[in-house]
Amino acid sequence: MSTVIQKLSMKEKISYGFGDLASVLYWQTFMLYFTFFYTDVFLIPAGAAATMFLISRIWDGINDPVMGIIADRTKTRWGKFRPYMLWLCVPFAVVGVFTFTVPDLGLTGKMIWAYVTFILIMMLYTGINIPYTALLGVISADSNERTTVSSVKFLFAFSAGIIVSATLLPMTKWLGGGNDARGWQSSFIIYGIAAVIFFLIAFKGTRERVQPPKDQKSSIKKDFYELVTNGPWLILLATTITFILFVAVRSSVTVHYFKYVIGELNLTLPFLKNRTYNFETLTSAFNTVGQVSSFIGVLLVSWFAKKIGKKKAFVVIFIIAIISTAAFYFLSAKQIGLIFFFQITGSMTGGPLSVLLWAMYADTADYAEWKRGRRATGLIFSASTMSQKFGWAFGAFLALTLMSQVGFEANQVQTSESLKGLILLFSLIPAGLGIISVILSLLYPLTDKRVEQIGADLTERRKKDE
Repeated sequence: MSTVIQKLSMKEKISYGFGDLASVLYWQTFMLYFTFFYTDVFLIPAGAAATMFLISRIWDGINDPVMGIIADRTKTRWGKFRPYMLWLCVPFAVVGVFTFTVPDLGLTGKMIWAYVTFILIMMLYTGINIPYTALLGVISADSNERTTVSSVKFLFAFSAGIIVSATLLPMTKWLGGGNDARGWQSSFIIYGIAAVIFFLIAFKGTRERVQPPKDQKSSIKKDFYELVTNGPWLILLATTITFILFVAVRSSVTVHYFKYVIGELNLTLPFLKNRTYNFETLTSAFNTVGQVSSFIGVLLVSWFAKKIGKKKAFVVIFIIAIISTAAFYFLSAKQIGLIFFFQITGSMTGGPLSVLLWAMYADTADYAEWKRGRRATGLIFSASTMSQKFGWAFGAFLALTLMSQVGFEANQVQTSESLKGLILLFSLIPAGLGIISVILSLLYPLTDKRVEQIGADLTERRKKDE
């Protein structure tokens, strides 16, 4: 099939989106509930959980470029990247159930179980998600089409986020019937079945169109050299790490913030009777509102990016997200309306940032091929995903370590110092990391006009190679 096919059917774009619907059922859980699951359900100390997160996710991040190299060299009748969704979806779902199983063991046995299952689930996530994400770089040769596909991908991602935010905590409570551990295990049996179905839809409904130059010889050394000398990619990498830290630090303490800082609230809501809402309900509502707002933001971001360019759009909406996050430092439980208002503004602007980042990563793959005549799409996306993993590792480590240092104890009344630490982790600390990310993004050199010219040059080269 020709490498210069520009337009994709909506059916294929939607099929691709189902892959993120599957992935984010787990990723959203990792972001929002992993720290809470380990401290308050699995019942291991916050400090021990912090160390486990750091070690496991750094190891997991190192695996990402390895998986990218493997995927780039995979040759099947289905392509390089698509078959991993077929091969790994069932093992991934099964290990997911074990990860959220709480064994009847002592602390040492539970720590071993946690390390093994955590490492396994993240390695399988890498094995299936790196090729899936790299597929974005070869599904079309057109940068605008890739931005649209990226938008569809994140519409499905935030749909999965809405599902997790709205259903997971209530579902664990309902299925557990008073046994939290059983509730979490049962919930991931349901999520696992759904994920298998969604990955298979993505596998069947997509195609790979952009191939490396025909005269490109396989060389891991050259691939890595091209990667570390790709200036736009390096800037984007640093931007991504700080952006993920901005998200990860705050997400890691969301449930703790509502459980210990906000607590139960007696509210009168429109069309509902005056009643007391527990922290599970408030957290689920807060996260669901955030995911819905992100969904709306993703619907608008392609239009906004086409108007002013991806780089400018990234900076403008990120600044709004940072201000919205910092505002939480000044709010109390009595201002629950403002808490939800700033969640809406922060999510509507913060959510679409990932759409722009992944579209720009695809542009850096084009840039590498244009400049050096080599294309290693899998390695570019996997090394980029590695930066996400490192960001989440350090984000969760920072949150859990600070919680431990200020005297956090699960399921206990928190000290004033512990409460202040939770508030800082939910507001000013992530806002500061966001400012660093914005500054780094200003150095990114690939404007939309330059990307368009690079795409035109590559199209001419590919025509000559056919």
